[in-house]
Amino acid sequence: MAQQERARRTRAAIVEAAAYEFSKRGYTAASVNTILEGSRATKGAMYFHFSSKEELARAVLQTAMEKYVAIMDVERPDGVDALEWLHNLIFQLARSFDENVVVRAEFRLVVEPEFHASIREGAGAVWGRTAHKLAAEAHETGLLRPDIDPRMFTRVLVTSLAGQRYMADLTAEDTDLVVLFEESLEVLLMAMASREWLDKWRVNGWPRVDAVSVET
Repeated sequence: MAQQERARRTRAAIVEAAAYEFSKRGYTAASVNTILEGSRATKGAMYFHFSSKEELARAVLQTAMEKYVAIMDVERPDGVDALEWLHNLIFQLARSFDENVVVRAEFRLVVEPEFHASIREGAGAVWGRTAHKLAAEAHETGLLRPDIDPRMFTRVLVTSLAGQRYMADLTAEDTDLVVLFEESLEVLLMAMASREWLDKWRVNGWPRVDAVSVET
């Protein structure tokens, strides 16, 4: 059992070191030697777990998927409506981008040609399905305007958040993703939420929801 635990920790250290390198340099420019050095594992240990750089990258993508699922699967508290819970999930995603190197690396990897399929099948798809489910509920319960298509709402929201994340990387500015993501959601809701929901939100603001605990 002790040997299995050491192997698990070694693998996790290699994945984290790979995530750091991919998040900084992308897939093509990432150095396996730098990953090895950052993990403090032996070359034999690395190649025991991963036969190639691509296999390493796919392990990072899978780990990111698990972290997205952990966020999305948290049970919504009573009294929190669909749009309020959507706001909370967006807050958690922004925090994860800031705090979790694996989540940052996933965003960098999916724009690489080798991993384009992960946009539709990976961690982002988990988030997109959850966002659409909440948008559909918001539409059914009158939180969104009757003429709004939940699919359009979700598509514009997901694209806007991805754009905010991309521009934050591109400009290399010390930006607060929580603020940027919240701005994207609020602008969209001002155009698409029902008047009744907006009136309530303008008075009460966003409810305080206990932070989701996701291991980083």
